[in-house]
Amino acid sequence: MKPMAVHAHGADIPVIGLGTWPMKGQDCVDAVSHALKVGYRHLDTAAMYGNETEVGRGLRQSGVRREDVFLTTKVWWTDIAEGCLQRSAEASLRALSVAYADLVLIHWPNGDIPLAESIRALCAVKKHGLARHIGVANFPAAMLREAVDLASEPLVANQCEYHPRLDQTAVLEAVRGFNSAFVSYSPLGRGDLLRDPVVTGIAERLGRTPAQIVLRWHIQQPRVCAIPKSADPTRIEENFQVFDFALAEEDMAALSGLARPDGRLIDPEWSPAWDRAA
Repeated sequence: MKPMAVHAHGADIPVIGLGTWPMKGQDCVDAVSHALKVGYRHLDTAAMYGNETEVGRGLRQSGVRREDVFLTTKVWWTDIAEGCLQRSAEASLRALSVAYADLVLIHWPNGDIPLAESIRALCAVKKHGLARHIGVANFPAAMLREAVDLASEPLVANQCEYHPRLDQTAVLEAVRGFNSAFVSYSPLGRGDLLRDPVVTGIAERLGRTPAQIVLRWHIQQPRVCAIPKSADPTRIEENFQVFDFALAEEDMAALSGLARPDGRLIDPEWSPAWDRAA
C-alpha cells in the first residue's frame, strides 16, 4: 500500500504520518520502527517533545533507508530568534542522528520576536543545508500570508490542529493559495470525536474503524496531510489502512458539519489570534 503525497514546492509529503507527541523512551522507538515497517514514510517530532533521540533510534531500528522517510521537526516558540533558531535546528539533528531534516517548522509564532527575524532565521536553516524544506505551524491565515511575503525560501507547510469539530476554512484557503501543504495535528480530535454518532454510523456502514473514517476525511481534502499519534501496533496499522476506500460527498459533508465554535482543543496562552470560523 503506497501512501499518497502532497507535492508542495519540491517537497513530497506523505499524507499519513506518525505523530510522536507525547511518546517517550522505548515505546517511542518501537512505535516509530513499527510504523515504518508497515509502510509509513512520514515522521513528525519536535524539540519540545523531548523524543528526537528516540525517533532517530526508531528510524534506524526499522531498517528503512533514511532517504526514503520524510522527517519533520520543529523549533519551539521561545527559540525562534536569529541564531537561536539555527542552534535549535542543529541540536535537533544531533539528537536525531541525521544529517538533515526534510522539514523544519517554527512550532508556534512568538509575538515578542519580530516575524521577519524568525522567518529570516528559518530560511537560513534551509540555505545552510540543515533542512531540505521549511514551514510553520499554528499560523493563522493572515500571519501565514505575511510569513510567505517575508520568506526568501518557499514555506511548504503549515501544521495546525484540524479535525471535523474545528473549522479551518480560512487557513486551508491560504495554504492552498500558496500551493503548500496543510498538516493536521490532533487529526482524530481525541477520543470523544470517535464516539460521535455521525462518525460511528459511517464507520459501521463501511466496515471501517471510526479513526479510519476521520483520517480518510482529512486526506480526501486537497493538500491535506494528517499525523495521527499512536503507540499501539494495531492502531498504527489501522490508521495507515485508509488508501483503499473513499468517502462519498455526503459523508464528507456530514463530517465537516460537525464543526462547532468550541471545537478547538489546543489553545495555550501563547497562541496567536485564531481565525474566526466560516
